[in-house]
Parts: sequence; structure tokens; C-alpha cells
Amino acid sequence: MGLPEILIEFKKKAETAVIRSRNGVVAAILLDTTKSGDGNLSYKYNFEADIPKEDWSEKNLDYINKIFMGSPRRVIVERVQSEDEYDDALARLKNKQWNWLTVPEIADEKVESIKTWIVAQRAAKKIFKAVLPSSETASNFNDEGIVEFATGGIKVGTKSYTTAEYCARIAGLLAGLPMTESATYHVLAEVDGITESITPDNDIDAGKFILVDDGEKIKVGRGINSLHIISGDKTEDMKKIKIIEGMDLMRDDIRKTFEENYVGVNNSYDNKILFIAAINNYFDILRDDGVLYDEFDNSADIDIAAQRKWLSEHSVDVSEMSDEQIRAARTGSYVFVQANVQFSDALEDLHFVINME
Repeated sequence: MGLPEILIEFKKKAETAVIRSRNGVVAAILLDTTKSGDGNLSYKYNFEADIPKEDWSEKNLDYINKIFMGSPRRVIVERVQSEDEYDDALARLKNKQWNWLTVPEIADEKVESIKTWIVAQRAAKKIFKAVLPSSETASNFNDEGIVEFATGGIKVGTKSYTTAEYCARIAGLLAGLPMTESATYHVLAEVDGITESITPDNDIDAGKFILVDDGEKIKVGRGINSLHIISGDKTEDMKKIKIIEGMDLMRDDIRKTFEENYVGVNNSYDNKILFIAAINNYFDILRDDGVLYDEFDNSADIDIAAQRKWLSEHSVDVSEMSDEQIRAARTGSYVFVQANVQFSDALEDLHFVINME
């Protein structure tokens, strides 16, 4: 395609970013033997009406319906006969495109393996995330890709749900929210009662996603993931689901556009600058749409430090080279780019002082 298409593709992706972010895909792994002999293990539903009721148990139909309450774009369901087949289901999901995973009937001792798999996939640049129940046996949850749901005793009409079971509803909710909105205080109108946290502030500080009862309605306490111990390149902002959704979408857009429209193009300095200009145009549209903070200079440029390091490692004497010379130097097949951006957070906390004169 060549470089001109890069600008067009980035423009398209930026203009549809908010719409795409509110139409995430939920992947669900369901224990079900209703159609154990038909050989089909993977299912895809774009609408609730697409689900053949005879294909699933009543309980699993309820889980899928709970996911669709959040208005995701699609639900991918992997059928397993037993918990021993979870790894097979994950292997099938590995090369599919989805955003949020839920395993509504997961046993406590299986939570750790699902958590570990998600963390490994994110390290491999996948944008997968999961809603998992609090676990007594799993090691400490502390990752931006894991939402630790910690509310139990959930009552919906005459039905009761465990924490693990209602993860399906939370995954659907998060998949249906645009990255310009936060899940904080989002009302779950269908819920009639919960086992309330005695220490909600402490739970939230510990990275737990909880529901609260304000006396009139049941709502999300705060739209956070399980990251609560900040270290390395992690920042305070990354505790927010909203921020991570924006980061994931941006990273995926840039990676896919580079692979589809740039790989194979002559790696000249002019072409690098054109590519960076396209990214900056993408940032400008995200800023105008309220995804990036409008008072920050959201911009990308050649990563001079990384380029200097690469040149030095490839027998180039960089000791007397200026930054401009480093910028224009040949770097083989590599393109080194860095970006500085700030995502817009949601209005969640009010500090309001009234002075009486």
C-alpha cells in the first residue's frame, strides 16, 4: 500500500476509536454437556437473539444473557466438559480477537492459572483482560489486565449468584463501556441485594472491584483493576480500567497499522517522519474526542536514546554524533519511536468547599 495509506488508516482508526471501545468482545468459558457429542466447541454470538436455547443449559443461557446486558459487540463462547479442558479453551482463544474473559463457574483453585495466562498474554502484546473472582488460593492480584471482582451474595429477583458467577455480568458491562466513560458508580439496576463490604475503601485501595449499596441502588464502587502496588513502569493512572482500555486500544491500533501499512516500506528518514506525523494526527483526533487530555502535548517522535543505543551496539561510534545526526542515521529494519501522552480520566471525585461569611 505504501505510506500514504498510513495517514488514512490512522485517521479512520482515531475517528472510530470511541465507538470501537464501547463495543468490546467478551470471551466466556462455560462448563456445559448439553451438546457433548456434536464436536463443536467454539461459538460466536453477535446478538442475544442469536443463541439457540437448546444448545445450552439454563444456567449457561443465564450467564450469556448477563453478558449481553452490558451491550458488548460480540460474545465468544468456548464449551468445556470439565475444568481439565480449560487449557484447551484458552489455546483456542489465544488467536481470536476479544477484550474481556469470564469463567463464571471457575473453582477457586483454578483462578491462579487463568490469571497467569492473562498476564503472559499481555506480556506478549495481546490486549486480553479478565474479570476473575477474589480467590483464597490465588497469589496476590496486582495486574492492570485483571479485574478482581469481590462482591458476593448477589440477589437478582429470586435468584442468588456467587462472586464467580456474576463475573459474567461485570465482563459484559466493561466491554460495553466506551473509553470516554468510567464504570465508577455505574448502576446495576437488576441487582436487588448484595453482601456489603464492611471496609469498602480498604477493599478498593487493595485493588478489589466491588459493588456498593447507597440505600437506593446497587452500583459499582470504583472502576479499577487489581493493580494496587505501584512499581517499575507502572503508574497510578494504570489502576483505572478506563485508562487501560485507552492504552490497549491505542497500542493495538498503532501495531496493526504499522504491520499492515508500513512493513516492507523503505526505511528512510523521510518515511520515518511521515509515519510519526501519521501517529501525531491520530493523537490529535483522540484529543479532540476526549480520550487524550487536551492540555497536554500528546506527541510521538523518534526515540533518540534508543536509536543511539542501537547504533552503538552495531559498531557505530556515536560519541561525537549530535541528536540530529542520530535522528537521521540508518537503523537497518528498525524504527524507534517514543510517545508522551496523557489520557483523560473520568470525573469521579469532588472536593467542594463552601465558605460561610
